[in-house]
Amino acid sequence: MKVGYVYDPVYLEHDTGQHPENASRLEAIMSRLEESGLKDRLTLIPPRAATIEEIALVHHEEYITYVQAVVKSGGGWLDADTMASPGSFKAALYAAGGVIKATEVVMAEGGYAYALVRPPGHHALATQAMGFCLFNNVAIAARYARRRLSLERVAIIDFDVHHGNGTQDTFYSDPSVLYVSTHEFPLYPGTGGLEETGSGDAKGTTVNIPLPAGSGDDEHLKVFDEIVVPVVRRFQPQLILVSAGYDGHWSDRLAMMDLSVTGYAMMVKIIKELADELCNGHLVLTLEGGYPLTSLAASVKATFDVLLGETKIDDPLGPPQSGFKLRGFEPPDITSLVNSLKRLHKLT
Repeated sequence: MKVGYVYDPVYLEHDTGQHPENASRLEAIMSRLEESGLKDRLTLIPPRAATIEEIALVHHEEYITYVQAVVKSGGGWLDADTMASPGSFKAALYAAGGVIKATEVVMAEGGYAYALVRPPGHHALATQAMGFCLFNNVAIAARYARRRLSLERVAIIDFDVHHGNGTQDTFYSDPSVLYVSTHEFPLYPGTGGLEETGSGDAKGTTVNIPLPAGSGDDEHLKVFDEIVVPVVRRFQPQLILVSAGYDGHWSDRLAMMDLSVTGYAMMVKIIKELADELCNGHLVLTLEGGYPLTSLAASVKATFDVLLGETKIDDPLGPPQSGFKLRGFEPPDITSLVNSLKRLHKLT
């Protein structure tokens, strides 16, 4: 397998109606892959349901039972932003299991894999649903890789526009998992400050890159080149997992970033090169945010193009047309932020 993808209609059973995180997101992605002919170049990895024991690698059993009970009663709101329907528990088990399965296949067979799953996961805490997330898919896969696949070091790179507070919380005192996050700050959920770097023996294995509103391709690529790459190289992971959120695109107005499809592709290219250099290409991505359907589908396709080795990026939306900079604001200067990160994480 060179490039695999995880997908199953079970993910559509998490019925959230007109909620921003709804089934049309995956439908748009799959339609784009099919219409472009790209899907025929990918290898399907059928997901499996995660077991309760696997979910419990991250989440407390009382919380798992609570989510199951809410679903059995017909669904409802798990928090102010996160809802469940009668099909949500099954979909959530398959979402976590899909990322686990992708990880198993990549570690056994090589190649790259992208888990196109929902509900997303990186906000989910051990005892709490948050930010559209029920179970923390990437955290469960990372802990599974450590405990069941016997990996010593796993890196998680999170480029969702929102900080993955649940993932950070899971590994904040675990030196075997590196968590690196680029995100808009301040923004929901309010975590991810510069000074949050881990605790105890894990001090320094949480690397938060809190970018100001209006940061676009140039700013993101600068911090990838000067912070993300050297931090991951120093850690020497055996597997790289990616929380891939595309809600920093300039057309996505749930946030205030100015990334383009091309910018996302370039970040993925850097991550792919790191995986090839450091861990025999062991790279698994999982879908997190991204809500305007056109930019989401185009960004996921561009991600697959990069994984397939394509050098030309198809960016139907182009550079920002209604973003932060075009509304009269000056481009953000992140020089001070980058210098602070270098000093804090001893990269100078």
